[in-house]
Amino acid sequence: MEVRSIVLGPDEPYELRLTGRGARGYVWTWQVTGDADAVTVAEAPETPAGRNPAAAGAARLPGAPVERTYVVRARPPGGGRARIRFAQVRPPYPDEAPYDEFVLDVEVAAVTGGA
Repeated sequence: MEVRSIVLGPDEPYELRLTGRGARGYVWTWQVTGDADAVTVAEAPETPAGRNPAAAGAARLPGAPVERTYVVRARPPGGGRARIRFAQVRPPYPDEAPYDEFVLDVEVAAVTGGA
């Protein structure tokens, strides 16, 4: 399991790319803990080439891993810490351990006064 820490300003996005295994029945899920209202998480729409510009003309092989992109955005006005746990699971088997996990610790910087 990889753990990464980032600092975001209010309304700043961060793109996270994770390898998917959808052909094997796995999907990425996420859970936000800590200051859960400090961030939003959404899956970015998939591009036809799987978000890899080098593979724009290449066809994907059946069963090949596919990169998934998730956008984490700090919510204004800022301030707080959230932990996002991504888990790669197979929904038909809820008692099965995740195939892979990734933890993103996010610190959202508070807006400072000025002008």
